[in-house]
Amino acid sequence: MDLASSTQGKRYLMYISQNYSYAILRPLQKQILAHGGEVKWFLEGSEVNPDFLAEDEQRLHSIDEIKAWDPHATFAPANILPTFFPGKKVAVFHGFDAGKLNSRGKNDHFTIRGCFDLYCTQGPNTTGPFTEQAKEMGFFRVRETGWTMLDSLFSTISDNPYVSATDTRPTLLICSTFSKRLSLAPVLIKQVKQLRDSGKYRILVQFHPKMATEIVDQYKAMQDENLTFVETDNVIPLLQAADVMLCDTSSILLMFLLLRRPVVTFNNQAPGPHLLNITEADQVDDAIAEALNQPPELMANIEAFCQQLHPYQDGQSSVRVLAATNDLIDSDGKELKRKPLNLLRQFKMRKKLSYWRW
Repeated sequence: MDLASSTQGKRYLMYISQNYSYAILRPLQKQILAHGGEVKWFLEGSEVNPDFLAEDEQRLHSIDEIKAWDPHATFAPANILPTFFPGKKVAVFHGFDAGKLNSRGKNDHFTIRGCFDLYCTQGPNTTGPFTEQAKEMGFFRVRETGWTMLDSLFSTISDNPYVSATDTRPTLLICSTFSKRLSLAPVLIKQVKQLRDSGKYRILVQFHPKMATEIVDQYKAMQDENLTFVETDNVIPLLQAADVMLCDTSSILLMFLLLRRPVVTFNNQAPGPHLLNITEADQVDDAIAEALNQPPELMANIEAFCQQLHPYQDGQSSVRVLAATNDLIDSDGKELKRKPLNLLRQFKMRKKLSYWRW
């Protein structure tokens, strides 16, 4: 069955709790609508802004509305999802595995929480670990599809607002995670000011939406003709506009690497030959200069890393996600075991959503 035939008449719910999820799911929405399916959105919590919804995007406001609409599948760029929603639950990830460790020293990226029927993985280095767990647990499928958010990464944006036709200086993009343990933002304020004042670079700054307000305010106060602080629900244009990135352990650096451009990291938790990792603040300036020279060995290591991370550059990841989801719906996943009850986690989800009907 072709994609149009398998999509026609099906209903797909987009479940989001952060503003960055719009950009993750919109390429998928585009393919669903193009092939005859229906899409509606559910915005969970106070950290997602409904103003980012387009005029032609339809929103469901309650669990009762979701149940009445009865979606065939729900897509979530999240770690958990209410299992009491109707239809199949599909994980599409909110980022790459950047090697972040939790307070117990463990990597949560591959933790199975019993919420999903299908994991759509991004490349070999995520497909392998999830496939091994699928064999062991038996209640979910794994399909390597590539990441929906990257469908537009390799396409030229003709009216990119972050590209300057007149300013020919190298563009430096500074990104940071919000975790105090991992973030470069509070540690490198002095160095960023020095970079700005040097005038050598056109600097763009973009932080995780959960970044502490006091840190955000300090960077906003730095803005001048050399430095711009950016708040956006779509980082793709920012990534395309930059020549080099300064980052920490935020997964956004992996998206930038896929453009085959170098990243300078500060105290990265998973350093490797694909990164220029530094551990002292006074190393920032020299490391950025080295990255801009694109040393051949570094660039070869970046290419090898990208082949494992996300080998797809065809802009068709959303097509593959949709096809894998339709196959799950049409087959009803009959080979899968029943998901674990996870009563405590689902109780917490019901409490969070204030929903107690059965």
